[in-house]
Amino acid sequence: MASASIPEINLNSGTGKIPALGFGTASDPPVDSQTIKTAVLQAIELGYRHFDTAALYNSEQPLGEAIAEAVNRRLIGSRRDLFITSKLWCSDAHPQHVAPALSTTLKNLDTNYIDLYLIHWPVSAKAGKVEYPIKAEDFAPMEFGSVWAAMEECQRIGLTKAIGVSNFSSKKLLEILATAKIPPAVNQVALRWAYEQGIGVVMKSFNRERMKGNMSIFDWWLSSQEVDMISEIPQGRACLGLDYTSIYGPYKTIQQLWDEDI
Repeated sequence: MASASIPEINLNSGTGKIPALGFGTASDPPVDSQTIKTAVLQAIELGYRHFDTAALYNSEQPLGEAIAEAVNRRLIGSRRDLFITSKLWCSDAHPQHVAPALSTTLKNLDTNYIDLYLIHWPVSAKAGKVEYPIKAEDFAPMEFGSVWAAMEECQRIGLTKAIGVSNFSSKKLLEILATAKIPPAVNQVALRWAYEQGIGVVMKSFNRERMKGNMSIFDWWLSSQEVDMISEIPQGRACLGLDYTSIYGPYKTIQQLWDEDI
């Protein structure tokens, strides 16, 4: 159940709703596990109910520990009161590695399901350990159809309630849709203006006052004139994904990665 103060948005797949404001657990530069755990507990106290993690972030385990403590402290009734998103890393973006990777995520989080599982980037890498940046020679084209089929199987057997993608261009999303039996629930993108376009957003700050401030976007609104003015600002990607291009890989430039949509 989401906090009453945070609205919910219907998932595109029709498999449920997602709190419109999520709490991100990635940190650059990295921080220690206790810092992440403390921040998550503070976020839960403030009313956040959607938490975004990933295999790459090294935040799954401290997030799981924070959830367990939140239940013990009766900050929430149970794990079911939270919406948890995690992501498949590039080195596991091979059909035979998808389910084992999600099983590892569930073990890290100490839960038997997550609410949303995303393909982190539209590129695969040499199977093995999760690492960033990926070595230039380790990139490989993703088998969109078979990887997505493996994601669908994870949803069918109950490891995740919904599946989706992250950092996909419109063209690459269409490649998924061409063979999908279960459509992607989301293509993750990052405050008030985005929400008013019907987009769920994920914020990331481990500062309690900023966490509190970010929740206040639901206490006010933009005028139609302000929305129009913001809409006229030229749009661009904050994260261009240069680290996911390689002379050896499927995308040699960011233009190829985003199909010119940058």
